[in-house]
Amino acid sequence: MNSKPTISIVVPVYNEELVLPELYQRISVVMAQTGEPWELLLVNDGSRDRSAEVIGQLHSQDGRVKGISFSRNFGFQIAATAGLDHAQGDAVILTDADLQDPPEVYPQMIAKWREGYDVVYGIRKSRVGETWFKLVTSKLFYRLIYRITSIDIPLDTGDFRLMDRRVIDAIRQMPERNRFLRGLVPWVGYKQTGIEYERQARFAGESKFGGVRQMLPFALDAITSFSYIPLQLATYLGFTIAGVSGLAILMVVLVRLLGPQTPLLGQATTLVAVLFLGGVQLISLGIIGEYLGRIYDEVKGRPLYLIDKRWGIEDEEVKG
Repeated sequence: MNSKPTISIVVPVYNEELVLPELYQRISVVMAQTGEPWELLLVNDGSRDRSAEVIGQLHSQDGRVKGISFSRNFGFQIAATAGLDHAQGDAVILTDADLQDPPEVYPQMIAKWREGYDVVYGIRKSRVGETWFKLVTSKLFYRLIYRITSIDIPLDTGDFRLMDRRVIDAIRQMPERNRFLRGLVPWVGYKQTGIEYERQARFAGESKFGGVRQMLPFALDAITSFSYIPLQLATYLGFTIAGVSGLAILMVVLVRLLGPQTPLLGQATTLVAVLFLGGVQLISLGIIGEYLGRIYDEVKGRPLYLIDKRWGIEDEEVKG
């Protein structure tokens, strides 16, 4: 029971008390079929329901279930990072708690890992039970990230993946606070492959990540972490407007010298030009502010997370 596990399954948890017992049962059945020593590491990300209590109950029933409970909600990416920090396995499977990424895919991932792959990520062949808005925005997001970043982020993939120990150790050397694990893992490199699977509907409860309020900050973290394109666009836009302004000045001079006065050169045109330039300046400042804010987060040097309680994990210095 206390032997080192070969496979660690890391699951960030936020208000999932209804799902956790079923998650444990299905993982137990699947991992028993693989014959691999395993552990299930549940990271309670400041849940407001009984998730922490359920984690404690599961640990008392099965010592292979371990848990961490944060002092407050730090977000999925930080909860996943804490799980990677404390996982003991030679390989780690990162997955959601809602069972949309079915445990029955684990044996295929483990088989690919045994073949020599360091990362095996799940490719969503279909997505059951999600709104058209989520489907459309997800497709647009992945294709945007694929085009503007300097790394090869696979299309239609989430955080569901298996990672070898050396990949985990490499990611743990990256203490950045505005994290985008779907980009950090491809950045690490090594031998990677994907397997297709059918993404299921949520087993119970409501989605915690699907609205604009959750998706927009996540998209900004992804873009600012791996691309300078927004800053470059602001520069290009400035040069473009300067060029157009130079041509407009030349046109105004020629019209005043050679032609009659026209309404085109009146107060309305001036007002539109001023408002347009003001809008461009504010957008450019906003882009710079996004990057500057992330620099400010980094230099403060605060820990990534604070742990309130542990189950089956010895106390140690908080990482981050």
